Amino acid sequence: MRWFTALLGVAILTAVAAIVLVLPKEGDAPESDRSPTAPSPSTASSAALIPEASAFTDPCGTFGTETPSPYAVTGYWLIPTVDHCTWRRQLAAIHKVGGDTVIRIGWGLQARRLDGEGRVLDNEGKAVDPRYEPCVEDGLPCMAAAERDLQAANPGNRVTWTFVYRTDEAFGPDLFHCPEFERKITIGKTVFYRLVTTDNGTDDPTCANIRNKGRGYHVMLIAAAEKDSLAELLDLGDRFGVRVFPALPLAPRDPGQKTRAAKQGTNTLITITRRILQDYGARFQGRDSLGGFYQPFELQMREMRYTGSIDPAEALKDHPTLRVYAAQHQIVEQEMPGKPILVSPYLDARKQWPISATPKQVAAGFEALAKTGVGIIAPQDSRGTGKVGLFWPDERDDRVDERLRSVVGKTATNGSAYHGSTRDYYREMAAARDRMVERGYNVQLWANVEAFEPSQGEFCQDRTGSRGRTDKKRLDTAVTQVGRYVSKVVSYMWSDFFTCGSPSLAEEIARDYDRPIPVDAVRRERDIQDGVEIRGYNMPLGSEVTITWDGQDAPRVVEVAGVDLTEPPPDLPVGMGTAWIPFDWRQVPGGTWIRIEVTSPNGRTAAAALHVRVKV
Repeated sequence: MRWFTALLGVAILTAVAAIVLVLPKEGDAPESDRSPTAPSPSTASSAALIPEASAFTDPCGTFGTETPSPYAVTGYWLIPTVDHCTWRRQLAAIHKVGGDTVIRIGWGLQARRLDGEGRVLDNEGKAVDPRYEPCVEDGLPCMAAAERDLQAANPGNRVTWTFVYRTDEAFGPDLFHCPEFERKITIGKTVFYRLVTTDNGTDDPTCANIRNKGRGYHVMLIAAAEKDSLAELLDLGDRFGVRVFPALPLAPRDPGQKTRAAKQGTNTLITITRRILQDYGARFQGRDSLGGFYQPFELQMREMRYTGSIDPAEALKDHPTLRVYAAQHQIVEQEMPGKPILVSPYLDARKQWPISATPKQVAAGFEALAKTGVGIIAPQDSRGTGKVGLFWPDERDDRVDERLRSVVGKTATNGSAYHGSTRDYYREMAAARDRMVERGYNVQLWANVEAFEPSQGEFCQDRTGSRGRTDKKRLDTAVTQVGRYVSKVVSYMWSDFFTCGSPSLAEEIARDYDRPIPVDAVRRERDIQDGVEIRGYNMPLGSEVTITWDGQDAPRVVEVAGVDLTEPPPDLPVGMGTAWIPFDWRQVPGGTWIRIEVTSPNGRTAAAALHVRVKV
């Protein structure tokens, strides 16, 4: 009862039932506790991993496994690297700021043409692709050798389509179903894998049918690595207490509409997904550091239809990418049950774009996406691209952030530029998540806050294009907007937006990790005293809360009187807690927007204030 001692001398406030704290009609959920979240898709993805040791030394250096600077963002995307010491440095730095999850960027399965000699051509079909050209067997390009072997087994066999896939992984023998026709090919330090499968989508478990009946076949050539990056990442995950989400093979794109997955390549995508996951199952089953799988084919979150119907007429009405998702996700469930699939679609709230979507339309898309078998939906907040803005309902008439004007116009206001704010979209998706949980879908809502800006700003790498890194203040503000509604906050991406510049964003976080980040404020009585409960990060006893509103004589400054006094809802993000202050709501005029700022005992004020309003 520390809070009660702190309140001695404070006048007992009479309860006034006519005044309640609510959040805006346009913008927020009711003031009661955050609506319940879905249970974790698997215990393996939710229980904390414990680092193996306090420090370890290897050829890349000495790395500590302590977590001195835990931040609200706890997961990050990584770009593959050929420098294996970079993995160690990255995971050490991520763990240092409280990261417990890394998500791998992946590669796509691509249909490719061959030249007259059987060599793989580039995407445009104009020149031999140097990545696959070294693959030679018995003096023949590997694709030509595969066709030779198939026709030797049965003259009626033919290759109807050829695919390529690249990765920095190395696979074991469980990748193959028919070692007589499928094999690992090592050329110097370059490793290739040759796979064959029937073009009708069946994937024979043995070689028998290749000889028994002439059929059409797809041949896949994988350019891989001598050393397996995933095994290395999982070992590092065990050391640092970090879970790894490797990417599933990316579906081929529809040549007529690049934003959609190509239906024509689905059978081959399913085959390579199954083979890779069977190999994973043989090598990694039971590894806690394998957190799940990332679905890398990006799509826009908007109103979409997915029924999964087997009726051809009904199936045509489904979103084609969602049907490809569902087919691939079913393989994950069959081969690696209990490992959730994570997908990160983007939002577009820009009113002037016909393809944009309102918060309600995005919520409908969330429900359709959940039906495909995903366990974690981590929508991009899309602030980094400028497609959504960070603002409160009482800021709709304010001009957009200066860094967004190159995207939506120099004179645009938040309300004229966007259908809603980041908070509006996550509120509606949280409600959609709850509806899907009630229907039996085991799905979580995470937030992917983008760590970059629409224009270049501070240049990072050529591969990031015109995007420049953001700053911690803006990242804190994004966490404030989404934090009420999600069970985890992750960010795109560690490499390179957190590591470029001086100081880097990662260094900013390490120096300023414990600045307050409030995400929610509700009216909450303690015994007979009226007050406010603030949910967020880094709000210990001794913090001060400043409450202001228009027409106020002077700001109200109140010290936090208690922390974590109520039982938290399930599946809150790691590190989130509550702070309570006494406050007499009768002094605030009905319908007035109030701003709540939190300042730590060492004088650091949160990057963003909370905006709430009361009505009689």
